[in-house]
Amino acid sequence: MCAPRIRECVAAAAACLLSLGPYAPDAAARDEGWHAYERGDFAQAARAYEAGAKRGERLAQYNYAMMILRGETPGAAPDAFALLRASAAQDYAQAQFSLGLLYESGALVQKSLADATVWFRRAALQGHVEAQIAIGTQYFLGRGAPKDETEACRWYERAADGGDAGAQYLAASCYEHGYGEWPRDLERALGWYVQAARGGDPAAAAKAKALVRQR
Repeated sequence: MCAPRIRECVAAAAACLLSLGPYAPDAAARDEGWHAYERGDFAQAARAYEAGAKRGERLAQYNYAMMILRGETPGAAPDAFALLRASAAQDYAQAQFSLGLLYESGALVQKSLADATVWFRRAALQGHVEAQIAIGTQYFLGRGAPKDETEACRWYERAADGGDAGAQYLAASCYEHGYGEWPRDLERALGWYVQAARGGDPAAAAKAKALVRQR
């Protein structure tokens, strides 16, 4: 069964909420604010992000919000939440995922697993791997979404295709057990366990060896 690993995903999401920080997805986005943040000049970074946020730049809105929430610059939590909403409304996947975590945990906003699912889905549809795992877990557990193990496996495999070792383990488990209407296919299960093991997951390596012995 992969239920213990599912519980690990829930715990990881909660920990992720505490570790969120300013984000730059690629070299082109590493602007003045990012470089200032990287060298520990939070005051300069905050000024740059605040200016960008006022111009409506979604990355700056997200980064300024996260600096406020992490206590790295003065600001009120409701203002940070409003910035996150503004960034997410512009389809910034990282902000959408972050909102999902906030609704899931009840931080800054009334807890709503249904709203968490909405935001996880929006980010997941843009290819955000952590959001794909999160929405898969919503469906697997029936939290804020109808319990649907088949749909959960579909999202786990999409995340696995993105290279996440944890998702590859979950996708393998789906094929090993055939959850819901998902096909039971031990060869595909083995393939995903091997991929997860290569990504550094020791439990996946053990599962792969066990499947090989069953041949």
